[in-house]
Amino acid sequence: MFDCVGIGICAVDYLCLLSHYPALDEKMDAEQFSYQGGGPVPNALITLARLGAKTAYIGVVGDDEHGKFTLEEFEQEWVDISGVVVDKNCQTNQAFIWIDQQTGKKTVVLNKNSTAELMPNELSNRHITSTRYLHLDGRETEATIAAIELAKEAGVEIVLDAGSPRKRIEEILSLVDYPIVSESFCRNYLKTSNYEEGLEKLVLKGASIAVVTCGAKGCYAADSTGVVFQPAFNVNVVDTTGAGDVYHGAFIYGLLQNWELPQIMKFAAATAAIKCMHLGGRNGIPDLNKVNQFLLSKEENQ
Repeated sequence: MFDCVGIGICAVDYLCLLSHYPALDEKMDAEQFSYQGGGPVPNALITLARLGAKTAYIGVVGDDEHGKFTLEEFEQEWVDISGVVVDKNCQTNQAFIWIDQQTGKKTVVLNKNSTAELMPNELSNRHITSTRYLHLDGRETEATIAAIELAKEAGVEIVLDAGSPRKRIEEILSLVDYPIVSESFCRNYLKTSNYEEGLEKLVLKGASIAVVTCGAKGCYAADSTGVVFQPAFNVNVVDTTGAGDVYHGAFIYGLLQNWELPQIMKFAAATAAIKCMHLGGRNGIPDLNKVNQFLLSKEENQ
């Protein structure tokens, strides 16, 4: 029924682009402001949808204006939300994001007070067992484990967005097919700054393909045949918010196309680079035509 189903927290993002990062007790005006839907898995699903894949989201939103806004954005992007739980007793997550105009780097503060966690009995089994890929952020531990068990029984392959260690992460890593981890995860959890060594550890845990994303330095991936490096594309960076989320969505799109690993990595890096030229995690997500044009322009300029 679906190409990819995602489970993870969602949020609304309040984004302020600042001329410089503020000092303590400093007051300043925003250069730009934007209000967008957010969350690692939702951003990845919307990336997939814009690229042409059929996606669905499973998660919890509050019965509030933020929740209504979140669901409306999903519907506008043709992401199936029939598996979403609307909780009348909770609020939707909010993320407050400050972006340094000089570097495009950001600071994120997540307000998850009065929010609810997705529980295993709230999972939509029909979604999980009728998709090609299941994409997880690992935050809601019990629901994550239950979803993995359902997916495994149905022969569904599993992608994990691991920005930082979560509860029962060792168990989760042993069950997922495609762990895509951050540079800090590699350093802090895998206990190495050597990306090839970190990838080897992930492959030994059972990964079909493992990836370490390193921001402006590019990304590294490994499968049973060896390690592949993809440098980041040189673009005018406005905001890095959601770049990793978009990378994950584009990477899954490459898996859906049965591309070779180097092509998947190049495509994912290009999609994330295009996003970085825009404010926010959503507004700059490109469609397939834009990604192909971007890659063609880069080839012509070589």
